[in-house]
Amino acid sequence: MNAVTQAKIPYVPDQPAWFVHRGGIVPGAKSHCLNEALALLGVAAEPWAQDCTVRLTRVRANTVFYSEGDAVLALFVVRHGSFKCIKFAEDGYEHVLGFAGPGDVLGFEGLANDRHPLGVAALEDSSVLTLPLAELDAWRRQSPALDRELQRAVSAQLTRAREVASIMAAVAAEVRLARFLVWMSARMAARGESSRRFLLRMSRRDIASLLAVAHETVSRGFGQLAEWGCVKVDNRDVEIIDMPALLACTRSTRRDTDAPRRRSMAEVPPHGRSASAHAQVSS
Repeated sequence: MNAVTQAKIPYVPDQPAWFVHRGGIVPGAKSHCLNEALALLGVAAEPWAQDCTVRLTRVRANTVFYSEGDAVLALFVVRHGSFKCIKFAEDGYEHVLGFAGPGDVLGFEGLANDRHPLGVAALEDSSVLTLPLAELDAWRRQSPALDRELQRAVSAQLTRAREVASIMAAVAAEVRLARFLVWMSARMAARGESSRRFLLRMSRRDIASLLAVAHETVSRGFGQLAEWGCVKVDNRDVEIIDMPALLACTRSTRRDTDAPRRRSMAEVPPHGRSASAHAQVSS
């Protein structure tokens, strides 16, 4: 089980700062304009929102922001940093179900039953802006654009859940890892960051938990993908060297060490590769 600081007391906006500070959750000293949250969601500034305030909360690395079973009092827009969505088994095993970064909205899952069905923990020092449910309905009625973006945020969350299910559908652990890296690359590109080189905010154990494989299997998988020439890995820094080869790995279903190289070369027209390489693929 990961070393995560358990915040036993759910976040309550009215708690004094010193009280929640002990759990690694630190409310900001001042309120922020609602337009800052709208900007994170991709909504243009609204004149009426200038007079509405939201609370900025900082969450220290390895701190549980809210836990499974906590009452749902608000939605949270990630302003900075990253989080993992987790469930704890009866034996204490931490199962990672997904990740969230800047612009993502936390807390949707709990709206159905007014209780969070899973917990959320910070992967690094992070911050969120709070959208209190008591005021959110009025804000949505006042801003159709905000309402649309919240619906899109729900849709994006459902899409990510389907994508994780697709990752898990692979039999071989190397294929799951390859699909995970392609998935992370696409998410980085969507945020305007490099899709070829990025820093993994989560640990190998977090990745292993998401992929339902052993921690050692993830480490071996990175080594295998590096050996195939797909990626270059330096601790958590990942550089995708050969995207076609990595994509070929995502389509594999067996542990065939030659498959990524053959498939990558097969995608290049015959006139674009050497005669010897063409002969090798044709043989």
